Amino acid sequence: MGPSKDVRWRQRFENFERSFKLLEKYANVGADNELERAGIIKLFEMTFELSWKLQKDYLEAQGYVIKSPRDAIKQAYQSDLIDDGHVWMDTLSKWNLTTHTYDEEMAKQFVDEIAGTYLPAMKHLYEKLSEEK
Repeated sequence: MGPSKDVRWRQRFENFERSFKLLEKYANVGADNELERAGIIKLFEMTFELSWKLQKDYLEAQGYVIKSPRDAIKQAYQSDLIDDGHVWMDTLSKWNLTTHTYDEEMAKQFVDEIAGTYLPAMKHLYEKLSEEK
């Protein structure tokens, strides 16, 4: 493991941690209006992007070659870095969708999914890598 790659995932972890903590704080409070829902969704987008890049950096520090978010998720699952590959693949699909579409009814449902499904998956990754940093 090269020292620069080891440092890279640790730095990425710090950015992920800040974003994850904000998402955790607000996703569980509930969103009563359009602005709050938009804010939670934006935090989700940012946190997910950091999460897959963190997986990529961590895995590359271990010698893997990762070319895409899908690669990162597949290898992270095979390496026991994440515990539910299906949830992460679903998260990737939702992340791709949110960057292209905004619909208020979808946003309401999505905020519930973030709190109930996607945030717990990210929390598992956060806790796993917290032990290593």
